[in-house]
Amino acid sequence: MILFSIIPADTFAAETNLTDEQIYAKRQELYNRMQSVTQIPWYYFAAVDQYERNVRRVRKDIPKAKGVIGIYYKPEVWAGPLNPNAQDNNPMSIQFFGGMGMDGNGDGVADSTNDEDVLFTFANYLQPYGTDKENIKIALWEYYQRDKTVGLIMNHMKLYSTYNTLKLDTHAFPLPIRSNFSYRNTWGDARGWGGRRMHEGTDIFASYGVPVRSTCYGVIEIKGWNKFGGWRLGIRDINNTYHYFAHLNGFAKDLEVGQVVEPGQIIGSVGSSGYGPPGTAGKFPPHLHYGMYKDNGYSEWSFDPFPHLKSWERGDRRKR
Repeated sequence: MILFSIIPADTFAAETNLTDEQIYAKRQELYNRMQSVTQIPWYYFAAVDQYERNVRRVRKDIPKAKGVIGIYYKPEVWAGPLNPNAQDNNPMSIQFFGGMGMDGNGDGVADSTNDEDVLFTFANYLQPYGTDKENIKIALWEYYQRDKTVGLIMNHMKLYSTYNTLKLDTHAFPLPIRSNFSYRNTWGDARGWGGRRMHEGTDIFASYGVPVRSTCYGVIEIKGWNKFGGWRLGIRDINNTYHYFAHLNGFAKDLEVGQVVEPGQIIGSVGSSGYGPPGTAGKFPPHLHYGMYKDNGYSEWSFDPFPHLKSWERGDRRKR
């Protein structure tokens, strides 16, 4: 079984004497500095950096970050596609060969592993597009050439700008701890309705109407009916993880796609909807199907939510 972490747990922190608080503070200082230089709000830099850090965590073809900033440039992008020296760090020759790499800290070196140089280089790319949201979205699309990536980054931006902090990794169990529920690890089990397929989640059994809560700080990506999941809701968190809530009896009032939610916020209630056209219910006992999916910059896949659910349940019980 592969368990993908959705907790910060930076490799950089483990390899240095810096605490998580110090790392957050150092990142925030760098973002603020880029804001003062470019007039682009700090949370755009934070959103891009967080997206790329998330991708690094789940990709084996990208080296681990050597600093607190996660943005990665391929050598040919940093030094220039025609540069005979792929490791070039001379700002003048990099510019001559059409590379992106720049000197952000004034030491005369454009170092692709230096936090200030890396962030300044991305700031220099964004600045000509302007400082407003729509033009930054255009800049991001031209850079990444992927709608999904732009959407993820804009969601991160919305979270950072809403809460004005980088620390958005708190989680909650999806049902109130005081309620009567049961669950076991059902991820990977076979399912037959609608064709043979794998069960991509954990079923949490509870009575009709038991409140369903957001497990994270996130942005609602999907709300509505699906023939398999019935009334379902999808929330994307700050770590590129998609949290999927299915078979709901209904949604919380005024909940809309694009809305920001918090851990523990009520988003719906337990039901037995699904396995048919809109409104179908009662084909199985009431329960919450909870799934988790990870995006790596190319594709998205499910992973086992059970260990995370157990951890969040323990955490919520300790708070009582």
